[in-house]
Order: sequence, then C-alpha cells, then structure tokens
Amino acid sequence: MRCEAGGPARRGPGPGKVLDRHRERLAIVYVRQSTPQQMERHQESTRLQYALVDRAVDFGWDRERVVLIDDDLGRSGATIEGRLGFQRLVAQVGLGKVGLVLGIEMSRLARSCRDWHQLLEICALFDTLIADADGVYDPAQYNDRLLLGLKGTMSEAELHVLKARMLEGRMAKAERGELGKSVPMGYVRRPSGEVALDPDEQAQATIRLVFDLYARHRSIGKVLRHLAANDIRLPVRAPGGAAKGELEWHRANRPSLYCLLVNPIYAGAVRPELPDAHHTWGLAAEGPRRKECFTERRPHSPGCRYPAARRSNPTCRAPGTMG
Repeated sequence: MRCEAGGPARRGPGPGKVLDRHRERLAIVYVRQSTPQQMERHQESTRLQYALVDRAVDFGWDRERVVLIDDDLGRSGATIEGRLGFQRLVAQVGLGKVGLVLGIEMSRLARSCRDWHQLLEICALFDTLIADADGVYDPAQYNDRLLLGLKGTMSEAELHVLKARMLEGRMAKAERGELGKSVPMGYVRRPSGEVALDPDEQAQATIRLVFDLYARHRSIGKVLRHLAANDIRLPVRAPGGAAKGELEWHRANRPSLYCLLVNPIYAGAVRPELPDAHHTWGLAAEGPRRKECFTERRPHSPGCRYPAARRSNPTCRAPGTMG
C-alpha cells in the first residue's frame, strides 16, 4: 500500500499510516501567514505552503480531492477568533470528511494550546491524519499524540518568546531615542527623523480650524457637525502602498476627532524630566502587569506645534513645556 510515493526521505516517519480509508476522504492543505507584512516580505514561505498540494498528491490523493484553505492569510494563530479558515477546517474534520490535514509546520495551524488540542481531539475521534514538513502523524496513536502535543506547546511558547524579544527591542530603542512612531494628521516625519508641520498649507489650516472650533464649542459633536455641513475633510498621509506619503482627504468622524484632540503632540507637551522630547506615549497592560511609558527624544522643529491645541487638549494640563 502506497504511503509517500515519490517523496524525499525526510517526508516521513510513519510509512503505512496513510491508508485507503484516508484517501477516500479529502486532504486539506492549510495555509496561513500571521500578518499582511509577512505576506508581502516573506513570499517564499507562502509558496512553500501552497506547494503542499503536490505533497498530498504524492500521498495518493487525486488533485481534485485536495482542498486548499487560505482564508487566514494575514491572521495571527494566537486565537481562533477571526480565523474563518481554521474554523472551516475543524468543521470539515468534525463532519468526517477529511482524511489528512497538511501544514508546513504546526505553528501554521495554531499557536494556542487550547485550539491545537481541540484539533487533535477531533482528528483522533474521526481518524484524520496530520502532516507537516517532518512527517505524518496519527493523533489516535500515543507516541504521535505525544509528539504533536510537544510541537503545539513549543509553537505557543515561541509566540511568547517572540513578543518578549520585540518588546525588549522597542524599550532599548526608546532608551536610545531611536523609537519612531507614526505621526498624526497635520505632521510629517522628515528623513532626518525630525517631526515637522505638514508642508501643505490647507492641511495646516484644517487642523487649526478643528482646534479653534473645539475651543469655541467644547463639543466634539458640534465640531463634527460643522465639518460635515461645510464638507471639510481631514488631511491624512497614506501610511503605505503605492501612494505612501501622499496627502489624502478623509471624511471626519467622531473617533478621528477624539484622537486628534487628545493627542499631546499638537501642543508640544513633553515630560518635564525630558525637556528635549516632544512626544510621549504609554504601553498600558491590564492586571498585575506593569505599565511602561516610552518617550521619543527627538525635538520638534522650530514652531512645530498648533498653539490652539494647548487650550483644547485635556492631556496637556499636566506640568510640561512647550516644544
């Protein structure tokens, strides 16, 4: 009985695990990348995952019996929420329609032990095999189940290690004054790293108008109604894509106005112990975890603030200096 015909030696342990009763059902290839940035920058990983269709054919499935699920491209594996492709996979296995699930590695399927062991239970119950780049596994067999559980635990642990390293890196860059954040409407970041007023005079005038209106009405709703009635739109620099950096005009809404009015950068507020800084932001954590405050040590360019914002911005009432 054929198991891994035509495949390289590293494709398995476990010859004989793929049986005719498995081939009578579907083979599902699950493809996932964690973020849109990974999809753009790490295209080889995506190609390798799509190539698993050929591996299923090597295992004896007809190509039309191989189902490709790539609904979760750009989705994190840390949770099942929002991962319609993974939910569809679990549903198909639970209906007894799947004989084999293929993923380039276990972390593609899930980075949460809860979601991973749920999949293992269902696969064991409905006699569904799981395969990755290292081999073919039967969740109903004790040794394979033990190995799959270890792989799932390592995938979840790896996620926490990656997050910890990224946070430490951000903190180190912040201490050196090299951690740049995206600037809000009405500002641009120069190649030197300095933050300056948007060179477009209409953009500057629109931001000043928003603060003047709020200083007069003291109501975001009234500001929003005034902008809508006069068809005044907010200036936004495209954050990415082919038009990155280009000025776009978006309709005002309550969340965008609120973020604009409470952002301390508009008034040049800084922490008093860091008089050369222009921008502070916090990383708040719930529960017993600590709260970090990162500060960017890059000065404003001369005159780089909106004076009316000092009167309108409630976050600027604390002690501080003008940038």
